[in-house]
Amino acid sequence: MGCFLGVDIGTSGTKTILCDETGRILASITEEYPIYQPKPNWSEQDPADWWNATKTTIRAVIDKSDVKSDDISGIGLSGQMHGAVLLDKAHSVLRPAILW
Repeated sequence: MGCFLGVDIGTSGTKTILCDETGRILASITEEYPIYQPKPNWSEQDPADWWNATKTTIRAVIDKSDVKSDDISGIGLSGQMHGAVLLDKAHSVLRPAILW
């Protein structure tokens, strides 16, 4: 059976679903993370939170559904818009991501 993984990396959390070929949802997990506001009208997030939540939710839906990872035929990704992640020459994150 072919299954599909959907990952939405949003500002309030990452939601991952696993569905079968008919679109029936086999498992769904959301992991929330904080938005930091170090000054008035500032909104920031730690990109590591996005990555950690993505890894955690993918593993969780696979475990919850008992689907083998080899049975996943495709992955769809969506994410928040209007954010800036600043990287150095080695592609390491320099500071929290600036949102909106």
